[in-house]
Amino acid sequence: MKKTFLVLAVFLAFIFAGCAKSKRTFSVQKQNSFVDEKKTTIGFSIDTLAIERWQRDLDVFMARARDFDADVIVQNAGNNVEVQKKQLMYLLDKNVDVVVVLAKVADSLKDEIEKIRAKNIPVIAYDRLILNTKIDLYITIDSGQVGVIMGKELQRIAPLRNWLCILGPQEDYNMEMLLRGLSGTIKTSLPIINEIFYTQDWNYDLSRQKMLDVITSGKIPGAIICGNDAVADSVISVLQTYYPDKHIPICGQDADIAACQNIVRGLQDFTVYKPIVDLARTAAEISVRVARGEKIQSLSNLKSIDNNFAEIPAILLKPVLVTKNNIDDVIIDSGFHTYGEVYME
Repeated sequence: MKKTFLVLAVFLAFIFAGCAKSKRTFSVQKQNSFVDEKKTTIGFSIDTLAIERWQRDLDVFMARARDFDADVIVQNAGNNVEVQKKQLMYLLDKNVDVVVVLAKVADSLKDEIEKIRAKNIPVIAYDRLILNTKIDLYITIDSGQVGVIMGKELQRIAPLRNWLCILGPQEDYNMEMLLRGLSGTIKTSLPIINEIFYTQDWNYDLSRQKMLDVITSGKIPGAIICGNDAVADSVISVLQTYYPDKHIPICGQDADIAACQNIVRGLQDFTVYKPIVDLARTAAEISVRVARGEKIQSLSNLKSIDNNFAEIPAILLKPVLVTKNNIDDVIIDSGFHTYGEVYME
């Protein structure tokens, strides 16, 4: 009798333990809506990692994806369109759940994108809009608003006619959007953009040479709008060497470390901070949600943008003006750069 009772007690203990375990597992699943039996895999095709900005974006993106137990397969095209096309097909072969693309050339990936979407794999354009084909979502920081900020601030500090634009590659659609915003702010105002130079492949030797040509021609601009802070830094290096006694108002975007240092030293007037940590984290979260079946239309703060094929759902984050007066609040207090990095201490 005692033996029978002991066996029964052990049996009941196993049953209750199993029930408790099932209950705990169910509780965890309820608390984390991203839990999925199948491992989620994101394919990230990135133009290049040679720029500080993109390495930071990728690091944040991958860390956030891991928070939700998602894998990321990264393909770095090394600034080469044909390589990016092949790598997109590699991601298709790997049967990833969603593809995120930072495109080298905005209108060069039509065939590859169509093949990926034909397999019911959603495609999200990251920071650069993909043109002339259907994509599922575009997520970026509003480049048009970057141009608006540049135009308004330059009119305040440099209300002269002859502005010079030294931008990035013409195929980078963000440059077109920046110009639209910039031009819209000065349409009925005094400043005139006398020249627009496009720096092919973000080759800073070319932007440096362009600034040298301008200096030697004697046609000194009243202000210089740069496609990003690295372009601005290349321009500043020329001015410091060949034209050190006169300050020309200069701006860029991205809030790179060198740009922040140039701002506090008085060499660059301002930058436009693009909250890339928020952008990369948001893109990672949305990629996981879309990969696991959530509909794009259910996302909050959706806008739309025409990519010359259709109106594409878009999430546009807001950029922020950064000057010497607010650099501590915007850049240092947010943790984007440290005090020591900015002030070189």
